[in-house]
Amino acid sequence: MFKVLVVRNDKIGDFMLAWPSFAMLKNSMPDAQIDALVPAYTKALAELCPWIDNVIVDDADKSQQTRLINEIRNEHYNAYICLFSTTRNAQLGRKAKIPYRLAPATKWAQFLFTDRLKQRRSQSAKPESEYNLDLIRHFLQTKSISPVEIAAPFLRVDLQVKHDIRASLLEKLSAPVNKLCFIHAGSGGSANNLSIVQYAQLINLLNERVTGIGFILTAGPGEEAQARQLQALLNQTVPSYLYQSTKGLISFCQTISCADLFIAGSTGPLHIAGAADVPTIGFFPAKRSATPLRWKPLNSGGRHIAFIPESNDKSQENMQSIDIEKVALSVYNFLLKQVEKTNEKTSKA
Repeated sequence: MFKVLVVRNDKIGDFMLAWPSFAMLKNSMPDAQIDALVPAYTKALAELCPWIDNVIVDDADKSQQTRLINEIRNEHYNAYICLFSTTRNAQLGRKAKIPYRLAPATKWAQFLFTDRLKQRRSQSAKPESEYNLDLIRHFLQTKSISPVEIAAPFLRVDLQVKHDIRASLLEKLSAPVNKLCFIHAGSGGSANNLSIVQYAQLINLLNERVTGIGFILTAGPGEEAQARQLQALLNQTVPSYLYQSTKGLISFCQTISCADLFIAGSTGPLHIAGAADVPTIGFFPAKRSATPLRWKPLNSGGRHIAFIPESNDKSQENMQSIDIEKVALSVYNFLLKQVEKTNEKTSKA
């Protein structure tokens, strides 16, 4: 059996943006074994991905480096694809004696790979997911295999599971609603985000303008206090519930999939929502390495909008310059379009 190890051993959002790559690889080579090398904190997500056959955990512990290399070597992989290049990843593949090793042609570590693809990711000319897919297409081309394209959604949750979770969330709100808007105010340290005050202003404005909407304030590990601060700033008329992710990533993914709208900064939860094709609103700093295009979620067309600081602001990362009044109006119009699309699908069905 032909065996491929794909490496994406960084953050949650980065890994979610690799799902289309796993999908293309597995659907183009259905008889091959497609494995993933990921850190422990994304292991559950890798196991959830339907196009990954086996998961190897990279604990990044220097004392465990020899064990990890031996584990990889014992699998006798035919190919090793690094979706982003680091010296450590290059050495892992080389020391594990994998014959074919592909990575972006960046930094001196590229010379430790047997094949390279020129990419200028620092220019942020396309989404990260597309840079990943370009590597997979290049690999398939070397095998004379036509790539099989896969469309959103990439993360699918059982309809009954979604129904039960959604019903549970609706019961926890103080007023009857028919739309659930998730707000994730945390950033996990991955990117700049709106302030708690800005999020509170946005929620209060949406509550005034959108009928039948309730707000689920999500909090990952260590973010509960921040979410409670946000909840305390909301008007009394705002139906809200604080959801703390304590049951693991799979449960969190299932819960996120129930949303009618997901609002966050450029974080892992935003990309989980995008993978489930939940309509998303993202806030991004204006610096080139973190643009809305580069870190665009996996939503299908017309189901994501992004906001960045005003162009005349001196600091590209100053999220305070984002006009929340304008954002609220855009979100309102965006929601109307999503409702129209849903109604069209229902009438056609």
